[in-house]
Amino acid sequence: MFVVGPNASGKSNLLDAVRFLRDVASVGGGFQQAIESRGGLKRVRCLAARNFNHGHVTIAVAIGDKSNPRKWSYELTFRAEQRGLHRPILISEVASENGHEVLRRPDDDDDADQDRLTQTALEQVNANKAFREVAAFLSSVRYLHLVPQVIREPDRGIDRVDDPFGGDFLLRIAKTPEKTRLKRLARVNNALRIAVPQLDQLELRPDQVGRWHLEARYGHWRVHGARQDERDFSDGTLRLIGLLWSLLEGGRDAGPILLEEPELSLHASVVRQLPSILSRVQRSGGAQVLLTTHSTDILNDPGLGIDEVIVLEPGDEGTIASTAQRVDNIDQLLDVGMSLGEILAPLTEPEEVDNLPIQLTLG
Repeated sequence: MFVVGPNASGKSNLLDAVRFLRDVASVGGGFQQAIESRGGLKRVRCLAARNFNHGHVTIAVAIGDKSNPRKWSYELTFRAEQRGLHRPILISEVASENGHEVLRRPDDDDDADQDRLTQTALEQVNANKAFREVAAFLSSVRYLHLVPQVIREPDRGIDRVDDPFGGDFLLRIAKTPEKTRLKRLARVNNALRIAVPQLDQLELRPDQVGRWHLEARYGHWRVHGARQDERDFSDGTLRLIGLLWSLLEGGRDAGPILLEEPELSLHASVVRQLPSILSRVQRSGGAQVLLTTHSTDILNDPGLGIDEVIVLEPGDEGTIASTAQRVDNIDQLLDVGMSLGEILAPLTEPEEVDNLPIQLTLG
């Protein structure tokens, strides 16, 4: 699923809504930690929200597969305590399987002990037994926004676990069983030969003090070329390696992958292939992918369906999300040869963007 929209329309927030549930369900996380790590309840609540609902925040998801896309539903509503410590507390928590409720809170135990409302059933193994499949699925979500400078840091991997920005990226590769690691690196290397023809023989090696480095041979006029590692790779090369590895990493049992603008630092010719890369990985049993993008090159892929693109439209009351199918006259525009990138570009650009250079010269 490809999510497009203007700056500040909520693309990152949409991914973070999924990350929020992931943080609640994950070991070592939980409801209170998920809110605290985001700066408190006021930073979680929509800026455009009105006060008629007394500060309530609701998040709901449906989970299933192609044959039964709504097998599970989970909905959580919460707000701050009106007295005392003003802690985040749940107002309601409902889980259903095939339309039949398996959990509804608050219940009698919550009424007898209000402190129970500071925790969700989702995060408690003794309370989520009836819908543990939901908790396991949500905790498997991975968010990736690999930053080359973070991967290159000399202290990377130290005290970092599941770092979405790549702090533990090389350590994750190193911890992969050797046979699997070599097989995946070979597949990444095959793709890399096409995108970056100078690089070959990608492998992971430790240095003299035990730090891991991703090395490759850089071909030039010398017969054997020269060795380079991640400290020498371009940002685009490093991001591409990270993206390809991460797509292969999960395998058939992987949870959804959330990608934030994966086109950054990549050549347009590579960016145009991303939808095909994602499609091929999925056909071979890869994970579901939800990504945000500003790239018209991605949207110009002729194989991209209008039901695979979400368009965000900001307004005074917040942002509305809808599939590209809802865009006026989109079928007719596609029939006359326009691409999705051409059709959707005006919906993602600021209305007066052409006046930006003029404003910079005024005054």
